[in-house]
Amino acid sequence: MSAGGLLSIYIAVVFLGGAMLAPWVWHAVQSLANLLPALHGIADQPFHRYVNRCLLVLALGGLWPLFRRSGIHSRAGIGWTGPWVRPLMAGSTLGLLAMGGVAVIAISCGGRQWVPPSEFLTWLRRLASAAGSAVVVAFMEELLFRGFLHSLLRRSYGFLTSAAASSAVYAWVHFFERPPQAESVHAWTGIATLGQMLRGFTDLHSMLPGWLSLVVAGGLLALARERTGSLAFAIGLHAGWIFWLKVYGFATAAAPATNAWIWGSGRLFDGWVAFGLMIVQAVVVAALLQPSRCPAPPDSEPPLGQPSTP
Repeated sequence: MSAGGLLSIYIAVVFLGGAMLAPWVWHAVQSLANLLPALHGIADQPFHRYVNRCLLVLALGGLWPLFRRSGIHSRAGIGWTGPWVRPLMAGSTLGLLAMGGVAVIAISCGGRQWVPPSEFLTWLRRLASAAGSAVVVAFMEELLFRGFLHSLLRRSYGFLTSAAASSAVYAWVHFFERPPQAESVHAWTGIATLGQMLRGFTDLHSMLPGWLSLVVAGGLLALARERTGSLAFAIGLHAGWIFWLKVYGFATAAAPATNAWIWGSGRLFDGWVAFGLMIVQAVVVAALLQPSRCPAPPDSEPPLGQPSTP
């Protein structure tokens, strides 16, 4: 089966399967919460979060069969190859500087307001939480979108086609809308909730320029994966972005009488200023990561699960 066909089946299974699975998970958690009070916090979560988590579990769980069917037989085939330390540091430094620049410009020009920390320890905890989220989310998303999806498409298509397709999917999943709480949960509530979550794609101000910024970001990460042959630089770059996104969300507030379409909201990346700086960042990365730096072909790496020879 072609890479496009495998990807289509994978996406259908993840989205439809996750939406159909969510009501069963919700009912199971409600029943268990009656026996285990510690689960009350999970049981009280909005239903759309159950849909989100089921989508994530199926997306991660489906990677292995997708990988097995794709014909990729080595760690290098998904970018799991070294060295790691220097590319990670270089990528994270660039990501921190780039998104930090967006934050500084927005605050300096009055697009957002700085919110001073009320308690130093609370501030430190939030910074630590932001750093932890940045590492975990960057690793998971890069493994999924650049490690598997982009690599899968790259076996059948050119770089531009593969990068565009994987980046569009990457941007798409970041624009789920938060729907209202379901009045009742039955077998089809997950499908209805998923439809409500997809309504964010009908809002022009939500899609532009935020969706375009994420498409450019995905293409930039795919370029890093392509030219280095590794996920290391892309994970570092992505982690730097996410750290600032988290910090920006709790360290700034909307300024009165400002145009969020230009400066963006607390999400940082959804303004035209962020889009412009993402284009600049893509040009810088393209200049820094020259094609001549590509490592040995993936076939030189051992199959997944087998140790490398020294």
